[in-house]
Amino acid sequence: MPVPVFTHPDCVRHDPGPDHPETPARLATLLERARSDPRVRVVESAAAGREALLAVHSDGYLEGLEAMSRRGGGALFLDTIMNRASWSAVLGATGAVLAAVDHAREGRGNAFAAVRPPGHHALAARGMGFCLVNNVVVAARHAQRGGLARVLIVDWDVHHGNGTQALVEADATVRYVSLHQHPWYPGTGMADERGVGNVFNVPRGPGKPADLYVDDLWAAVVAATEGWAADLVLVSAGFDAMLGDPLGGFTLEPEHYAGLTRRLRERLPKAPVVGLLEGGYTPSRVADGALAHVGALA
Repeated sequence: MPVPVFTHPDCVRHDPGPDHPETPARLATLLERARSDPRVRVVESAAAGREALLAVHSDGYLEGLEAMSRRGGGALFLDTIMNRASWSAVLGATGAVLAAVDHAREGRGNAFAAVRPPGHHALAARGMGFCLVNNVVVAARHAQRGGLARVLIVDWDVHHGNGTQALVEADATVRYVSLHQHPWYPGTGMADERGVGNVFNVPRGPGKPADLYVDDLWAAVVAATEGWAADLVLVSAGFDAMLGDPLGGFTLEPEHYAGLTRRLRERLPKAPVVGLLEGGYTPSRVADGALAHVGALA
């Protein structure tokens, strides 16, 4: 059965500007490739309302995002730029994320949410690092409301998901594993940051052999799941840890994402896996990595 890749057309309309690395082509290229891949079924989801976002973000913050977008956009925070379509992209992305989680929660299999803007840097009341809302934590809270009590988040984006960690580090029902480059943006994610014992950070320097990154991430996944069975696995699937990405210095290739995905499925056979697109700044390479991950979900 093809793996559903949930998306929304407004996700491509979010545009931080011509010189910004978080370009619409990141998603457009992936979707173009996905539509011709027999392992994949692209599904356009309905946009969500803001209710699901309120489980993670303050109403005032969301109102500010909507207002800035309505005014035509602007700089939310340094490199985090909105245009007139950005709020629609947020709601479209949220709809796709919720649809992917519902697909998994209802026992229909694994799924992927091909969305932008990315999310793992977004805090409860502040966007940063190209991120406006925290898609993966929105997904986790939606899954928990639907009865999937224990959620494992695996973040293999080259940057630490500081927003995700901040939002879950006091909650023992969620475990967060992150492999990321250090020192690097945003400067968080040290190994001794443990939350309530539910945070497993793997900071590593650039330019190492790919197998080192894979093995060290996998050791953290094993530690996080020892004696603890997740009901759902969410992958913050950034592909900027791939060799040659302009915003990272890691050395992974598409086959490493496929292998990690297969190992997640084997270790937690009762937990469906939902991937959510995060970073990755060479569009063709994002498509290569994402389709390797999705293919391993099939």
